[in-house]
Amino acid sequence: MSRLIRAVIDSGALRHNVEVIRARAPGARVMAVVKANAYGHGLVQTALALPNVDALAVARLEEGVRLRERGVRAPIVLLEGVFTREQLREAGRFELELVVHDALQVELLAAQPDAHRLALWIKIDTGMNRLGFRPEALRAAYERLRSLRPPLRDMRLMTHLAAADDPDGRMTREQLARFEAATRDIPGERSIANSAGIFGAVPVGGHWVRPGLALYGASPLPQRTAHELGLRSVMRLETSVIAVRRVPRGETVGYGANWRAERDARIAIVAAGYGDGVPRSLPNGTPVRVAGRRAPLVGRVSMDMIAVEVTAIDGVGVGTPVLLWGEDLPVEAVARAAGTIPYELLCGVSERVPLELA
Repeated sequence: MSRLIRAVIDSGALRHNVEVIRARAPGARVMAVVKANAYGHGLVQTALALPNVDALAVARLEEGVRLRERGVRAPIVLLEGVFTREQLREAGRFELELVVHDALQVELLAAQPDAHRLALWIKIDTGMNRLGFRPEALRAAYERLRSLRPPLRDMRLMTHLAAADDPDGRMTREQLARFEAATRDIPGERSIANSAGIFGAVPVGGHWVRPGLALYGASPLPQRTAHELGLRSVMRLETSVIAVRRVPRGETVGYGANWRAERDARIAIVAAGYGDGVPRSLPNGTPVRVAGRRAPLVGRVSMDMIAVEVTAIDGVGVGTPVLLWGEDLPVEAVARAAGTIPYELLCGVSERVPLELA
């Protein structure tokens, strides 16, 4: 390995996961969510590696513009929409589709002479209480948009599920009922299911699905693994050993001295730390793969290094490969150890970690 640390992105696994999603939601079109630098996988390279999706979704205008400037021609949806006249004009210039979730955005469109060129997604808040028109406010917003002249090119409907990963499914069923009641006599394609909605216990339906985490090969369900769902990990966060030390029984390792050797131990110092996106919160015992075998992290994560006990692994030396997460060590397992979620680990990979497409 020529670089100490790198994130290897498996484009074949990415396309495989799209097909798994299509099989799970037959007949639905796929809007691949590539916001937040494609969950740490690289915005542009991920978009270019996804010819088998029907649209892409980003959070913010800058992300959509960057994709267009790099030659991405697929439909691109701005999930947060726009908030000024300048942003609206920019969205039209780059042929971006807009989510409309607030009366301010409706009035921006009403004041824009060429708004009819834009495709819109009207978002309904069915219980997430984040973005979207309340069900009782939807009709007025829809009628206002429908009255614009020239008529808008396309209006679709969407909502976002708050607890689709809950096997009980009660809140998901409540949200679906609210969405159905609010939109019953409003025409247009529907998009409801996020990753958890695609794989969760409650059938969600809809013309479009919006996979995010599942696209990248991590399970959106705490009670199911990615392997059980048929998903393949897209990112391998790889690094290498930069030193091996012998630590006598009773001595400590790292800042804070929070790990003490109970026996004479061999410790591999690994080139990875919170400066690369490895959470400082990882506790002693967090699994790491060294030379293909699991070994426990020991001591506190520092900015550039972690320590791993390799007493039971022969042949470890400078340059020995280390896997922090990937197909052989699911990111979900590392996230559980850190007391967080896979989204945060993947999105948190820092800019100094090179991304390599495989």
